Amino acid sequence: MSANHDRSNLLEVRGLTKIFGTLTACDHIDLNIAKGEIHALLGENGAGKSTLVKMLFGSLEPNSGEIFWDGKAVKITSPGVAKKLGIGMVFQHFSLFEALTAAENIALSLNDGSPISSIAAKARALSFSYGLPLDPDSLVGDLSVGERQRIEIIRCLLQTPQLIILDEPTSVLTPQEADKLFETLERLRSEGKSILYISHRLEEVKRI
Repeated sequence: MSANHDRSNLLEVRGLTKIFGTLTACDHIDLNIAKGEIHALLGENGAGKSTLVKMLFGSLEPNSGEIFWDGKAVKITSPGVAKKLGIGMVFQHFSLFEALTAAENIALSLNDGSPISSIAAKARALSFSYGLPLDPDSLVGDLSVGERQRIEIIRCLLQTPQLIILDEPTSVLTPQEADKLFETLERLRSEGKSILYISHRLEEVKRI
């Protein structure tokens, strides 16, 4: 580990580049995220924000560049690798099965063999603890968009990540739901979690 890779930084990105044909979506991106920090990434739609976070989560492979996790060089080749490192992701577009309950959807991502009743109990307790009340037994198809996002957030938190990436999280929320989300993010930061917050709304970034 060189002196340039400070262990107070949870994540460091150096020169990360992604090219699709003739389009350069991300061009030599540098990024530092400290431990216990809310770090906002601001840019217009199409600026490459989602491409960057997909590389950090292992959904896309960069053409070049380096990623350091807690001071050590890493290759994030899949979402599974990202999760093992301690990176959690709440995507802008949800990946939920409407015919299943919230708990069943969470169980699919945890894949640890725990009974549904145990997962439901943990999800219910965690959701109320963070001010994001959720009924784990409810069918996803019966839930509002804001309630569905709560499932995604709780599913992410149950994986005990050190870094939580949120891609345009308020795009589907009412103002009241957005206020509650910001309270939750501040709570997570106070607990030492790092957060990468993606947005194209300047007024939101000023709040955090």
